[in-house]
Amino acid sequence: MSNWIEIGTLSDIPVLGSRVVRTASGDIAVFRTADDEVFALDDRCPHKGGPLSQGIVHNKRVTCPLHNFVIELKSGTAVAPDEGCTRAHPTKVENNTVWLCIQTAAAVPAE
Repeated sequence: MSNWIEIGTLSDIPVLGSRVVRTASGDIAVFRTADDEVFALDDRCPHKGGPLSQGIVHNKRVTCPLHNFVIELKSGTAVAPDEGCTRAHPTKVENNTVWLCIQTAAAVPAE
């Protein structure tokens, strides 16, 4: 069952940065682009499980801090020549409030 949870305001996520939301099924990295678009991916690079939340956000992509894999924020798919995919999660921003859709109901933003 999907569940929308409020995770804070847009300003809680740094521009070209991220915030981590902890869930029962693992951490989710929530990213903000320079154009204030918000995307969410499992916080694990498909290559070796590196923390994508600590990567560099550029355009609509994030570069993993461990081995420079580049991941599309919208789909979670690695950019060629890299291969693999991490799960993407729906997000929305309404009245400056950021919402995240997850599979489990128990989630709290990480501090």
